[in-house]
Formats: sequence, C-alpha cells, structure tokens
Amino acid sequence: MRRIYFDYNATAPLRPVARDAVIRALDAGNPSSVHSEGRAARALVENARVAIARALGTPADRVVFVSGATEAAATALRPRAGERLLIGAGEHACVQAGHSFSAGDVATVGLDPQGRLDLGDLRARLAEAPDRRPILALQAANNETGAVQPVAEAAEIVHAAGGIVVCDAVQAFSRIPCSFAATGADVLFLSSHKLGGPKGTGALAYLRRDLMPEKALIRGGGQERSFRGGTENVAANAGFAAALTEAEARREAESARLGQLRDYLQAGLLEIAPETAIFADEAARTANTLAFAVPGLAAETLVAAFDVEGVALSSGSACSSGKVSPSHVLAAMGVAPDVAGSALRVSLGWGSTQEEGMRFLEIFAKVHERMRRRLRT
Repeated sequence: MRRIYFDYNATAPLRPVARDAVIRALDAGNPSSVHSEGRAARALVENARVAIARALGTPADRVVFVSGATEAAATALRPRAGERLLIGAGEHACVQAGHSFSAGDVATVGLDPQGRLDLGDLRARLAEAPDRRPILALQAANNETGAVQPVAEAAEIVHAAGGIVVCDAVQAFSRIPCSFAATGADVLFLSSHKLGGPKGTGALAYLRRDLMPEKALIRGGGQERSFRGGTENVAANAGFAAALTEAEARREAESARLGQLRDYLQAGLLEIAPETAIFADEAARTANTLAFAVPGLAAETLVAAFDVEGVALSSGSACSSGKVSPSHVLAAMGVAPDVAGSALRVSLGWGSTQEEGMRFLEIFAKVHERMRRRLRT
C-alpha cells in the first residue's frame, strides 16, 4: 500500500507543473550569454522573477534568487551601523543561527503560551535600546506548530521605532496571504521546495531599493544584478515559479480543504487518545499543520513506529529532528519538557487526501495501543 506522506513542512513533493517546468528548462543555455540560447535562458529566469515579484507585491528588480531560506536569512540579516537585531523566540534555525550580528547586538522576543510573538515583550525589547535601529526577524507562521504570527501588528510597532521587519514567509506562503501589503514587512523570503518546487532555490524580496544589500554575500561574476554571484539555477527557478503560481492560485481552496482534514485528524487523535495535547490550538494556525503530543510516549519512538507502518511525519523541524535537545519553540511556549519530548508534527499539502487521513487514524490507534500496552507490562 502507498505510504502516507504527512511531512510537507519539511519538504513538499514536487508538483507535476513544477516537474514539467524543470524538464523544459534543463537544456537552457547560460543566462549571462548573449546568443539566442543565453537569451532564452535569461527569459526563463526573468519570467520566474516577475511571477514571484507579482505574488509578493514588489517590482521584479527587488527580487533576488538565492539557494533557499538559509542563504536568504544570512543575506538579509547582516548589520549596518547602529542596528540591533530582535529575533522571535520561535524562529527557524536559519534565522537564529544564520545572522551575522554580534551577540551583544541581539535580543530574543518571547512567545505567548499559544506560540505567538509576545507584542508586550517586543515593546520592552525596543525600549532597551531606543537609540539603535531595530531589525525584527519574524516568521509569518511557525514551522513546528503552524501558529500564525502577528507580523502586521509587530511591523507597526517596529516601524514606529524607526526599524524594519524581515519576514520568513517559508511556511506561510500559499497558506495565508503573504504579500508585502498583507504582512507589513520590509523584507520577505521564500523557499521553493516548501511549495512543491525543486530544492536548491528560493527568493529574497525587498519592498524598497535602499534595503537591498550593500555588498553581495556570494561574490562572483555579477549575476543577479551583482546582488548574488554564481550562474543562475535556471531549471530550478522555472520550477519554483511554476509551483508558486499554482500554489497561490489554489491557496483559498486548499486552505479550506486542508483545514477540514487537519480538524478531522485532531478530533480523531483526541477520540483515540484523550490525553493528547494539541499545541497552538487556540491560535490562528496554518490550515495544514497539526502539532501534538501523547504524554509518556517518546517522540523518536513514535516517529519510528509510524515509519514502519508506512507513515512519514516528524518530531519537529526537519533541521533539528534527531537531535537530543528539545524543541526551542515548545520551550518558549512554556510546554513542560516531558510533554515536549513527546511532540509530533503532522503537516499536510497538495497531495494529502481524506483517505490518507482515515488510514492515519487507524494506524495511530494501533500504534498508540501497542505502545501503551508495553508501558503497562
């Protein structure tokens, strides 16, 4: 029987439309060449740039292709004179570890128990250094819990203090509105493979030209208008744009469909195992994400048990799964360590079906009973 893939927040399977776009572009020339083959490749790259710029609501010349979210964060989060970085406590590792601010110029902004940025704490952190220009790094939605962050509200506060907001829209784009107008952010970045595009490409977009990097992080032949050196990944960029366009066009319908499936799974989990804890259940969440814990059952053991039964899910971020340390997101929410150690994440996407949801609950019931029985003996 076909395996159930419920780990879309780690990576989404390649959409057919993206696969077709990649295959068509694989034989393209070098986009820096002036001959016909080079111009055709350049057209593929620029058409992809326009599609991403249109979706985000900024001119195409303010979109820079990068290798993914990690490079985007490292590029965007470089200090200029007089700046101070504020990082939400639940941010992805590419933000928490990927910036180049010195330790004394960084402060963490806490989360509330539902995993949302604490705006009161944001105001307190801003008051600590009123003479410094604040840069707030904040996700649009958390990758572990799905909690939608108050980016627009935070941006209003930060802008009043003369600062800017760098928004990681990786998990939120195509699930909630993520344009510059919708978020109020000044800088946004995306990752192709979270949308069902190919791995190895992403986009860093700016609302204003003066916010763009003074120097390239990766220097070379002057590609990307000298903002990012290296021959462009033509085929991946074409696939990225195709996936993004389809995902955004279907956003409302997919959010409704996946929200119903997520709620069905949540109700089923609680019926089978009433002791189950659901994280961020009182917050607005992306429709595709369900984070939960069955107290007393170790997450690593559960992930392995589900894998044997044909289900792929995770115990948190794909960048930190398998590590001994508990989730920093759940810790920031005040979740007890023993409960956090049982945390699992189901994340749905374009290929997820109701039939898979029914099968998952059947498997969950079997795994839960088997593991509880072992604990009783």
